[in-house]
Amino acid sequence: MKERSVKNWHKHCLLPDGTEMQEHSIKTDRNIVVGEFCQIEYGLRGADVYVGESSKIREYVWASGDVRIGNWCEVGGDVIAKQDAYIGEGVHIAGRLIVSGALDIGEKVEIKEGFEAKGDVEIRNPMPVFMFIIIYLMTLLRIENEKELDRIIDDLFSEEEEKREIPLMIPARSKLNLKLFAVPSTMKIGKGCRLHGNIRAGSIDVQQNSVIFGSLRAKNRITVVDGVTVHGDVESGSTVYVKKGAHILGDVIAKSIVLHEDAKIDGTIEAPHGMQIVRGS
Repeated sequence: MKERSVKNWHKHCLLPDGTEMQEHSIKTDRNIVVGEFCQIEYGLRGADVYVGESSKIREYVWASGDVRIGNWCEVGGDVIAKQDAYIGEGVHIAGRLIVSGALDIGEKVEIKEGFEAKGDVEIRNPMPVFMFIIIYLMTLLRIENEKELDRIIDDLFSEEEEKREIPLMIPARSKLNLKLFAVPSTMKIGKGCRLHGNIRAGSIDVQQNSVIFGSLRAKNRITVVDGVTVHGDVESGSTVYVKKGAHILGDVIAKSIVLHEDAKIDGTIEAPHGMQIVRGS
């Protein structure tokens, strides 16, 4: 098997249990990691929030912990950090910057409505967020070799992998708006999530009791399990697995479909390579 690039980790999209995409915000009680060159038309609300270089956040950034924003990013609203903040060179903030702790700030930063920092203020260029995220993930996952990142991230939702407090990860060059949530590769959606918009990815796994108010489309496998409701179509260039207790309100189109007898599809089914009915647990 050909070894994947050691940088493939940043193509993964991970939405941990309980993630909510509301009308104007993405909300989680976990840390949020946003890759480079993303375009996100939502606000971000989490524990620590890290935004990679040259990304655009249309709304606000709110963190109960630290905020770290990479060089040449744009934020369309306020940036609020309940602890420390690290703002890279050339960042444009259209609202206010409010920091309860210390502030490290780079050159050529524009803050339209001013800033307030209760701790020390240092004018210097902090570590690039891309490098910081690698160090953060390696520390979080307790690994010493960057090459292990892909394998561990792939296994984060598997039953065999030990439980970890994984962050919400949006990969580099993703586009999120009220109509579309598009990522370049893998998307793994945790339990009890509520997401609005049409999801596009390389492959999609949706865990128990999550609700998708939109469609799912992937080049490769799509899996929906017990308690998942999809208010739209499901389309795959490979196989769709509709497991026991899942409910798809739209059509299902794939090369092949594996359908549990206790799952429900309201729309039409198209599977030129065949459909398999699974019985039992």
